[in-house]
Amino acid sequence: MAQVVVYGHREPLTRRRAALSDAIHGAVMVALDYPAEKRFHRFVGLAAEDFVHPADRGEDYTIIEISLFSGRSDDAKRRLIAELFARIERDAGIAPHSVEITLTETPKVNWGIRGRNAADLDLGYRVEV
Repeated sequence: MAQVVVYGHREPLTRRRAALSDAIHGAVMVALDYPAEKRFHRFVGLAAEDFVHPADRGEDYTIIEISLFSGRSDDAKRRLIAELFARIERDAGIAPHSVEITLTETPKVNWGIRGRNAADLDLGYRVEV
């Protein structure tokens, strides 16, 4: 499972939402061998007064938080971060300097999905990549 929350300035984020979603999902699929149909993204556009950050990040400043099941290798997580930076710059036009990424891992037993504990589900894909 990969749940993604993207924060940014409201107008630039709204304008780039589709490109960002495609770039993020493409990176997740490639780096984590993730199924195409498992896209879970939320976009949070913020007013300038609600989004405090260093001025050199500019209006394009974007924060991406990805919650994952535990089990991915360090190499897979490094691939994911590299893919995210490359695809976001190429597909959404946001320079890596203006992007920050956080991966947070938790055990499957800490997730509830489709009315069940995730540890008891057949996910249909491998987590250990």
